[in-house]
Amino acid sequence: MNISQSFRLAVKSLATSKMRALLTMLGIIIGVAAVIIITSLGNGMQNYMNDQFESMGSNLVQVQIYGRGMGSSRTIEPEDMYALAEKYPDYISGVTPYVTAQAKVRQGTEEYERTSLYGVGESFLGEQGSTMRGETLATGRFLKFVDVDRFQNVCVIGAYLAQNAFSGDPLGQTISIGGMSYTVVGVLDTVADLSEGSGDDIIYIPYTSALRLNGMADANFYMFTSTTRDTASAAKGIIENRLYQTFQSSDYYFVMTSAEMMDAMDSMVNTLMMILILIAAISLLVGGIGIMNIMLVSVTERTREIGIRKSLGAKGKDIRSQFIIEAGTTSAIGGAIGIVLGIIMANVLTNVIAFALNTTNNGFVAVPTIGGIAVSFGVSVGIGILFGYLPANKAARLNPIDALRYE
Repeated sequence: MNISQSFRLAVKSLATSKMRALLTMLGIIIGVAAVIIITSLGNGMQNYMNDQFESMGSNLVQVQIYGRGMGSSRTIEPEDMYALAEKYPDYISGVTPYVTAQAKVRQGTEEYERTSLYGVGESFLGEQGSTMRGETLATGRFLKFVDVDRFQNVCVIGAYLAQNAFSGDPLGQTISIGGMSYTVVGVLDTVADLSEGSGDDIIYIPYTSALRLNGMADANFYMFTSTTRDTASAAKGIIENRLYQTFQSSDYYFVMTSAEMMDAMDSMVNTLMMILILIAAISLLVGGIGIMNIMLVSVTERTREIGIRKSLGAKGKDIRSQFIIEAGTTSAIGGAIGIVLGIIMANVLTNVIAFALNTTNNGFVAVPTIGGIAVSFGVSVGIGILFGYLPANKAARLNPIDALRYE
């Protein structure tokens, strides 16, 4: 028998006992589908996060301050950070405190509980017309130095609030933040899907006003922009040196560039993917054991057939190859079913996760890679052949006389 004949015989053997074949493939199907889903989600999440970081700019440097350092009087004020930008204009192009404010947002009788409220400075909007988070103005203006310096009650709102709170005409109108009226001076372009709690449901106010709302004296988070992507590392070094001069220890602050953030997130996702893939590999191992078990049963059931073939001149390698091909065919079909199932589930989870992230499918897409599919299929076939070798070898070593006598 040649390979094609062995393959046809293997398919015929599977067709005669469909339920047993399906149960035999189940471990392979689950394992391959799990690998496809995990790699698809991991790649989709990496692409989504990288797009988010890229939208903020590759020259962004973020600073987190944890406390007052070695002494109660040692702290960093916004003026100290602004001084760095003035002293090193070749490396730092902008700086702003970034304060997450906690306050109730109301317009008329409607309360917007999921609206994100941030306090920033005038430098948050860069010279290129986009904010440090990648947003652009649709109408009006952004916050100015005078707004920050004089604690002006003005704000810039996202497209969701502009549409839902003001029916598309918010400029000059007021919105209540923390019980105080803020005048809307600008509206941002749409960045998400105009849903509640999304990136469009946002308000920017002067950071001085945000600190007052929070009852804070100083900001503990800052955003810097370097002059170019290449000067980001140098800007980070300048900032770290200034912070170390104040705190005399690196335990009280944390400085990271966008590139470092992307690398850290990619590393975390890759590590998580590897752990999950190893867990999924257990299903493949169980599937391989199932194939070996069924093939051993098949050898026992077909002992007389093996004896007849050997008595007619079949060699041990012919018998071995037939059973190996049957095992490989079983795992290959199971792998193909697992790939189809994995792709379908990846598409379903794309919609679920996109909805959870309040974005569109263009923002998060879990698409299986050709390499991932090829490797999954190859591994499934390899497992079938590997675990099918022992039963095949047992069949090849049967004595034809003893096999013919077997009842």
